[in-house]
Amino acid sequence: MNIRHALSASCLMLASAVASAPHDHRPAPTSPYAGEESRAIKALSAERVEQLLAGEGLGYAKAAELNGHPGPAHVLQWAQALRLSPAQRQATERLMQRHKERARELGRELVEAERRLDQALRHAGPEPASIARLVEAAGRVEAALRAEHLATHLAQTAILTREQISHYHRLRGYAPRGQDPKEKGHSHVE
Repeated sequence: MNIRHALSASCLMLASAVASAPHDHRPAPTSPYAGEESRAIKALSAERVEQLLAGEGLGYAKAAELNGHPGPAHVLQWAQALRLSPAQRQATERLMQRHKERARELGRELVEAERRLDQALRHAGPEPASIARLVEAAGRVEAALRAEHLATHLAQTAILTREQISHYHRLRGYAPRGQDPKEKGHSHVE
């Protein structure tokens, strides 16, 4: 009888605790995309659209940058420290101007390609073949945009001396080629 009484008391305490616990009736978010359904172009944030239209880098040239090929925006930022000659500065400014024009043009094309894809997906029952063509079109534009950014870094590399490139990498905080970044400052000099 003692055990029965103890179990009854425990059940009453548990029921009381559950009943008095605060209840949150809001549904838990089910997707990290929640809220993005109101975007004008679902796959692109407003910030990303703005960056594409402005011709910003968006990481498209990271492979070049981290493999020893400086970009013109940062070269101009560090122009004094790199001791650019007037001819190098002028060539870099021209390169940057041409690149920005082309990157903005391709950015507009990519935004429009994503807009067409988004519009096609809004309609009930889009044809898979049609969607595939729209995805391929957007992919071609994005590939061209990335190639533009990478080619610009290669062109910038050709404008600089080997010493300027090494100094650029030190200014940007990169390890010299062939050196483990974790051992920065403790290895050979280029």
